[in-house]
Amino acid sequence: MTGAQAVSIPKSVTKPSAYAWVILAVLYIASVASALNQFKVPPVLPVLIRAFHLSLGNAGMLMSIFSCTGFLLALPAGFIMHRLGLKSTGLIAVGAVLIGSGLGSFCSTANSMLASRFIEGAGIGLITIVAPAAISIWFPAEMRGTPLGLWTTCMPVGNIIMFNLAPWLVKLAGWQLVWKVGAAFSLAALILFWGFFRMPKPEEAGGNPLSSETEPEHEKPHSHGKAMANTGLWLITLQFLCYNLICLALGTYYPTFLNSVRNYTLSAASFTFSLCTIAAVFSQPLGGYLSDRLGMRKLLIVISSILMAPICLFPFLVTGWMIPALIIGLGVVSGAIVPATFAAIPEVMGSRQSAGLGMAVLALGQNLGMFIGPMMFGGLAESIGWTGAGYALIPVCTIGVIAVCLAKFR
Repeated sequence: MTGAQAVSIPKSVTKPSAYAWVILAVLYIASVASALNQFKVPPVLPVLIRAFHLSLGNAGMLMSIFSCTGFLLALPAGFIMHRLGLKSTGLIAVGAVLIGSGLGSFCSTANSMLASRFIEGAGIGLITIVAPAAISIWFPAEMRGTPLGLWTTCMPVGNIIMFNLAPWLVKLAGWQLVWKVGAAFSLAALILFWGFFRMPKPEEAGGNPLSSETEPEHEKPHSHGKAMANTGLWLITLQFLCYNLICLALGTYYPTFLNSVRNYTLSAASFTFSLCTIAAVFSQPLGGYLSDRLGMRKLLIVISSILMAPICLFPFLVTGWMIPALIIGLGVVSGAIVPATFAAIPEVMGSRQSAGLGMAVLALGQNLGMFIGPMMFGGLAESIGWTGAGYALIPVCTIGVIAVCLAKFR
């Protein structure tokens, strides 16, 4: 059984099966493989700038190009899943990261490195769709916030691993070893996904956004059109675009700022910013849990987005102990946004049938934000300085807050 279409969903499921947590673990490892390969650039960016003779603005492309593939694949990924099934799509996702990282370790020019990053980006573009869709199948609706909150920590965990491991690997054998370690982790994830991932049996399924069997017949011909015309979906996607733009802008360049302006060592700069993701590892599951228990997904997103705006005022102004304090605060505040956003998508859709496409639209915004953020911020930092570039993120926060306030949640 390889496709979601083959699953018959009972309506009486009230708790997930034991194997649902195995599936979550497999999805988590596969997603961490994508995340750590995405974030292997920022902690060694000064080294890459020297190795490939890049300007500060051009260096941002090493992060932005990773998201370019994800942006291009976001909407097609929903249809790819219907055609190939979740397992095949997941294998393609992890395989793309493996191939891209392996090729990247042999690159000697900036253009070849960008090409390898483009291939890697296909992985996160697909796994970001596959994982929440699979979680929605295995877990009942009233419990999805918690597993989604746990799954979303894959991004900060991958970030933490690379921000603390990459500087040491560079000292050991150059930046190429960072890429080889990323490829090795991806290979292990590919083997685990192939061996353990499967679709649920009818009595195990918690709900299937990819199946049309639970939908009224009159909704079937119009489900995709309704999803694409859903104003709430696009407003939440705009909010998530703004969120990812800010996170990737700061995540890409703040370690370089600490290294070049505040005179941190490469290791100290990477560790300091990893405090943000360490905080998010705790705040993201908490955000998912609260969104389930209190039914406050929209409120969590609004409050967190509002608090992110003043935080953007200070990272390039503060010194001393205030730097790690601010970074931890950013991780705490932003952590609740991701699980609440993913859990909100099925709630703003008109039918469960269209939830898969809703996830694809959300991924479109996510990858577009990750694509724009590093490029925009790098150019601003060169032209108006670090502080001015930080101020420019505040209007982005404001747009995100307005968008989610206008969205209607079910």
